[in-house]
Amino acid sequence: MIEVIILAVALSMDAFAVSIGLGAKKNTPGLALKAGFFFGIFQALMPFIGYLGGKGILGWIDAYAHWIASGLLALIGAKMIYEGIHEGIEEDISDITNKMMLILAIATSIDAMAAGFSLTLLDANPYIACLAIGAITFAFSWVGVLIGRKSGTWLESKAEIFGGIVLILIGIKILLF
Repeated sequence: MIEVIILAVALSMDAFAVSIGLGAKKNTPGLALKAGFFFGIFQALMPFIGYLGGKGILGWIDAYAHWIASGLLALIGAKMIYEGIHEGIEEDISDITNKMMLILAIATSIDAMAAGFSLTLLDANPYIACLAIGAITFAFSWVGVLIGRKSGTWLESKAEIFGGIVLILIGIKILLF
């Protein structure tokens, strides 16, 4: 279960970074709760979809599943590190509407769908794992908005880079053990 928690923290870093940017941009009451809700729901759903897809094809690719899961996590991690080094999309956001939050939630959780494939290789209940991913993302997103309000965006890129490094390390662990 510790692997699931580490995976959840790493996956939540993308939403955390965007939440910091949103908090720095707008000081709207309820934004922290809204960010937590949108990001948490999608970060819980997408890995489950990835898990179901992985289960569906696991019989065909069983011999290569560790390589595929490791490669996916490494690619997602590298993408997060790249995004952490470059400017975030929230720079271009002028108004934080429900539609915008939905788009951001989908954009930050697409990676989680690919990471959900790795749940097929972990010894964990997928329902509990996805619930944990959603709950941890909710908490990180909520706190991210509050941090953004107080400190601006200086922590934003560091969170994405940290999450990317952790995903790469999880991929290496899956490959080695």
